Amino acid sequence: MNKIVKIALAATLVLGLGATTASADVKKGQQLFTKKLKDACGMTGAALAGKHTQDEWTEIKEDGKLVDEIKKLCPNVKDSDLKENFLEHYYDFFHEFGSDSGNVPSC
Repeated sequence: MNKIVKIALAATLVLGLGATTASADVKKGQQLFTKKLKDACGMTGAALAGKHTQDEWTEIKEDGKLVDEIKKLCPNVKDSDLKENFLEHYYDFFHEFGSDSGNVPSC
């Protein structure tokens, strides 16, 4: 019985940590923006995120047009800076600081 409890706790811990690292993050999105997009866009994160409302960012993401929108707003961006694993973080950042959010990023 004791062994089963230990295995169950270990499995819960592993699954919990795995789910946490797989989720997107506003802070990670801000760091990626600063590192990968800021120079190519020629504007701050607040300016770029403020191009759309939070609902508009959600609609853009749901329509699968986030890459197209970033390229439209930042024509100098490299395809390597728009990797699939970066997009969820970019979206979270843009959504968090959309024009109607009242939030202002520090980049």
